[in-house]
Amino acid sequence: MPDVPLSEILLEQSPACHWLVTASGIFHKIYGDPSCILGKPAPELLGRKVTEVLDPDAAAIWKGRFAQALRGETLTLRERCGEARWNVSIFPIRVEGKIRYAGAMARESTQWAKAEQELRYTVLGALKAQEFERAMVSKFLHDAVGQNLTALGLQLDLVRMDLESISPASCAHIAEVQKLLGTMMEEVREYSYELNPSTVERAGLRSALDRLAARVRERFTGAIRLNVDPSLKIDPKLASALYQIAQEAVENAVQHSSCSLIEIAVKSTRNTPILEVRDNGRGFDPGDLAGGCRGLGLLSMEHYAAQAGLELSITSDRSTGTVVRAAAGTV
Repeated sequence: MPDVPLSEILLEQSPACHWLVTASGIFHKIYGDPSCILGKPAPELLGRKVTEVLDPDAAAIWKGRFAQALRGETLTLRERCGEARWNVSIFPIRVEGKIRYAGAMARESTQWAKAEQELRYTVLGALKAQEFERAMVSKFLHDAVGQNLTALGLQLDLVRMDLESISPASCAHIAEVQKLLGTMMEEVREYSYELNPSTVERAGLRSALDRLAARVRERFTGAIRLNVDPSLKIDPKLASALYQIAQEAVENAVQHSSCSLIEIAVKSTRNTPILEVRDNGRGFDPGDLAGGCRGLGLLSMEHYAAQAGLELSITSDRSTGTVVRAAAGTV
């Protein structure tokens, strides 16, 4: 039996793929076939720099990932290769207490991805059910609670007029009650509006986005800019989907990006409406699984885009932030 360390035998025969990259970005060791992940087999990578052997876009992504590992971070990613899915971990390798290499391990997870897809379908079904329930609650608030509060306010008007000459003090008390009632009616209308996406179809996309920006400003310390092309005519159903996507994108930016600026733009290219929501936050790696808190928001955006036939794209960079873009058809 050849005098080969068991660790080498283990790595070579492992169903996973492993590789080491030096601090200067050179592929130092590779075990297994990295073709699906890096786009090239081991012999073409060994001893060469990441920036020399990978295409420019891929090189920029992997260079950034390895740099993070060399700074002491551990990344958990998911990559796609045709129909196959791979889980990838990138981590620092220390020698004598100092980080000398970026290590990586990749293993195929296609079966897990199929199970995840089934879960996605389940969640989408729950989202549709939630939409129906929200619409029903909105209708109840508007038709029952809102109208009854309005009728109560009118009745109090009549009572106040009857008592004007008899008991001015009672009229003052009634006026206070009407003031509280007016505040309650406004809150019910606002909540009904938030619950029902179809309100966008009646009020228009610009009005809905104005209200969204106003609500977010109450809890967001940064700036929100809104730019909607006033000449753009958008189908009401499409406008509703664009609003829902904008709402999810803004919420993600507020909660997760630590940004100081959010820009919402609705413009037109060749008469095709385009929504863009940009933030200047810390961004994320699109393959990063660690940002699981983004999962439901992204799934919701995909759901609304699919319903309206919109093309959804999300681009993000750790230094410049994130852009969520939804367009009607190819542009």
